[in-house]
Amino acid sequence: MRIHTSSEGVTLAKRLETESARFYEEAAARHPEVADIFRAYASENQKNVRHIERTYYGVISDAIEGGYCLDLEPDDFTFDATIQASGADEPPVEQAVQIEQCILAFYTTAEEQMAALMADLTRAFGLQAKKRRKRLLALSELLDPDVASAK
Repeated sequence: MRIHTSSEGVTLAKRLETESARFYEEAAARHPEVADIFRAYASENQKNVRHIERTYYGVISDAIEGGYCLDLEPDDFTFDATIQASGADEPPVEQAVQIEQCILAFYTTAEEQMAALMADLTRAFGLQAKKRRKRLLALSELLDPDVASAK
């Protein structure tokens, strides 16, 4: 079922943040070599939920303002937050990249679609997209240390 309202967009954002936080917490528990990074991501995800909720509830004033600013299919933004078996008991960094790409796609699409009607929420989603791009860069450095040394 497609989503159309800002409320539905906020609900989807909260689900993506919560599920990915669960993934990062489990990955941190299983892989001490990336535990600090993944715990920080899980904590940041929880802060992201609070920020998005505060932004939404701070600006929404009536049903018309928040209605019909999106046209998204939630199934386009799904990922498996269950830690997948990886070779040689490696940290699930590739899976984290896939999760972050999915969440980035949601925030980018929602930001574009909301721009005309929900300026504050658009900015909040844009901020989350920016954070996701930084995470993707950091995760790519974990996958390929040569990326970090090339900077």
